[in-house]
Amino acid sequence: MIKFHYSPAPNPLKVALFLFESGQDFEAIPVDTRKGEQFNDEFLSLNPNGKVPVIEDGDVTVFDSNAILLYLADKTGSFVPGVQEHEARGQMLSWLMFIASGLGPFSGQSVHFRHAAPEPKEYALNRYDYEAHRHYAVLDKHLAGHTWMLGDDYSIVDMALWGWVRMAPYVLGIEDPWGQYPNIKRVLDAVNARPAVEKVLALSQQHEFKQEMDAESLRFMFPQNERLKG
Repeated sequence: MIKFHYSPAPNPLKVALFLFESGQDFEAIPVDTRKGEQFNDEFLSLNPNGKVPVIEDGDVTVFDSNAILLYLADKTGSFVPGVQEHEARGQMLSWLMFIASGLGPFSGQSVHFRHAAPEPKEYALNRYDYEAHRHYAVLDKHLAGHTWMLGDDYSIVDMALWGWVRMAPYVLGIEDPWGQYPNIKRVLDAVNARPAVEKVLALSQQHEFKQEMDAESLRFMFPQNERLKG
């Protein structure tokens, strides 16, 4: 059985979506990042980078959400083009890495500077807000001509997309961003309508995670700020 180390954040939940979509047997192991559990020696032995999600699949350990999606999709042969489908495979890798290296990180930085960083932050927020919107615009334009990210087939790329765009109002600081990005909204609604999403949301409520962002949580979530105290 797969051991799935997770928190209710965007990256772990997109892996949870795949696990439910593909019908995998797994044990969900909570990692409370606001309590600093991602820095325990036991967890760091699984992911030296100290981030969730991580899976243990027998003797195989995989970290980074997009690596996990690709690993599980290839292993199960589901929701991904096969290795011999070169054109489709190339598109899948391109868009999966676009989300991994672009949409996710810039969305995360937009969230940080919009909701957590101390003043002054105008320059940084402007940069990451701009880049988050730019990535949304690229995706929306692509989806204008495609039912799903890879065309007619629902795939791990749509799952990776769902993990982040479900948080669009929080990421972009706009109550209703969908007038600007209607094609992303269409795909988000289509994924949300899938039975697996209901199971993901139930999983995220199954374990109790710390909610308050107190001084201890700030130290664990933003350890770089400790350097400013010297």
